[in-house]
Amino acid sequence: MFKYKKALCIMLSLCMVWMAFACGKDKTDDSQSKKTDDLIVIGFSQPGAESAWRVALTDSVKESFTEENGYKLIYKDGRSKQDNQIKDIRTFIQQGVDYIILSPIVETGWDTVLLEAKEAGIPVIICDRNVVVNNQSLYTAYVGSNFLSEGERAIEYIENLYQPGDDGVEPEVNIVHIQGTIDSSAQIGRSKALERALLEHDNWHIIAEECGEFTKARSKEIMKQTLTEVDSSEINVLYCENDEEAMGAIAALNEAGIKCGVGTSIAVISFDATKSALELCMNGQINMVAECNPIQGPYLYDIIEALNKGENVSKITYIDETSFTGDSLTEDFIASRKY
Repeated sequence: MFKYKKALCIMLSLCMVWMAFACGKDKTDDSQSKKTDDLIVIGFSQPGAESAWRVALTDSVKESFTEENGYKLIYKDGRSKQDNQIKDIRTFIQQGVDYIILSPIVETGWDTVLLEAKEAGIPVIICDRNVVVNNQSLYTAYVGSNFLSEGERAIEYIENLYQPGDDGVEPEVNIVHIQGTIDSSAQIGRSKALERALLEHDNWHIIAEECGEFTKARSKEIMKQTLTEVDSSEINVLYCENDEEAMGAIAALNEAGIKCGVGTSIAVISFDATKSALELCMNGQINMVAECNPIQGPYLYDIIEALNKGENVSKITYIDETSFTGDSLTEDFIASRKY
């Protein structure tokens, strides 16, 4: 009898331990679930990770929308295809996120999916590149660069570099234009600035023009091909629509034994101002870099915080940017940059 009582006591003790563990586990799970439920969920769609600049933008957004700040960020890489981004946005809608941040690979083709987000009651904030839609109410706000202004700063540099001679005659300026992803906001703005300048300067000529897709590899291919079609002595300006393209083109020139940059016959213009490009600029291989600032997370955070409070926000917010030449750069400054 004693043995049975002892066995029964052991079984009861084990049951109590198990129940205590189970109750504790349920309580922990409930606490974790409540913590997750309290977070504001954001779906973030990027075109990809094709450059250091793009990675810096992603990191900036991730650093701003943390759980410590009350947010859960769902990040999607579009792998350089608009169709993938559209699918990702539809997934965000199905998940019932609170906000969507979209950095579009191109400007057009977003009306349908943005309408779906609007009908689902999900505000969409566009960042980096903008969109062109039939109804402006399909998105709440845009945060990013004024790409036309960036291009105009580059044009001003070229104009100052190629002033009329003592005889008043303007020199011929032959330009190799390596464009970014066609129909992206960055490409449209930076190309438009150059196109306007060509109309104003009869002595400026495009002698080669191709899409470099904002990548180093493609730009290097383009520059190699250009050198088989055009004598390098005929090139005065290399106008690359981002740093990756500039570095690819410079690599092709270096391999061909052709010097470029400050003090040579080929001026190199670039955009973005990543650390690698600024180092080339400080060393004279790039003449001028127009900054395109990827640290956009804090701007997006302020907008969404305002929306959370029911406040109105500006439709367009341009971020602060500047330009660089070699004489304005130091190693310490470049090292301090986040991208």
